[in-house]
Amino acid sequence: MNSILQCSAVRLFCRMCDDGWQQGWHERNGGNLTYRMRPEEVELCRPFFRLDRPWTSMGVSDPRLGGEYFITTGSGKYMRNVASAPEENIGIVELDSSGGAWRTVWGLENGAVPTSEFPSHYLCHCIKAEQTGGECRVMYHAHPANIVALTFVLPLTARDFSLALWKSETECPIVFPNGVGVVEWMIPGGAEIAEATGEMMRRYDAVVWAHHGLFTSGPDFDSAFGLMHTIEKAAQIHILALSASGGKLRQTIPDEGLSAAAMAFGRRLNEDFI
Repeated sequence: MNSILQCSAVRLFCRMCDDGWQQGWHERNGGNLTYRMRPEEVELCRPFFRLDRPWTSMGVSDPRLGGEYFITTGSGKYMRNVASAPEENIGIVELDSSGGAWRTVWGLENGAVPTSEFPSHYLCHCIKAEQTGGECRVMYHAHPANIVALTFVLPLTARDFSLALWKSETECPIVFPNGVGVVEWMIPGGAEIAEATGEMMRRYDAVVWAHHGLFTSGPDFDSAFGLMHTIEKAAQIHILALSASGGKLRQTIPDEGLSAAAMAFGRRLNEDFI
């Protein structure tokens, strides 16, 4: 391998950043993405690592994924620039054994640092990795307009958002049968929103950040991106239907239909919401 960019994980990471930009989810420097690397990917990339950069405290600490490596977008970086200049806009960071500090081993050139949301990502990685036996590897945060718009209209509860989305598109109870979590507005980038998001990630694969955006997880890039895409499309359909009907829907998918759709594809709907 002549370049770290030939590693499939790095290449697919760059592609997902561009996919999100093309969807219009990443205005300016909005949104961020992290991927927990597999051991074989780390070894493939290791010849390109630099180990002379300092350790930086993360502000949160969890030893469950201490010592692991993550590909991450950079703080203040624009998703639209990742494809053309990956070394400047993304990087690979190593976590210390305590899971409380990171150091850059590749990329994030010219003094760049990981996304300010890295603490939120890391705590969610720890929780989902434990829940899934290590299968979950991707955390994705973006600013899709329609799901953000719903945070000004719907009550900020997991039940209200889950039902609205499930009933807007037949795929939804199949794609995210547990529903979606909701975190009330908080200042981004700090320990408080990291802990609140992590708590929601114990129950859901996607978390809505009120008046801000959406946070999704998955075992691979396609799953995390597809979950974001499905939720945003359902939110758009819900808003279009409300706008066209004066705020009163004439019909929608019945509760028993939601359960039946999930069951038909081997999924179990979160019955606390119906």
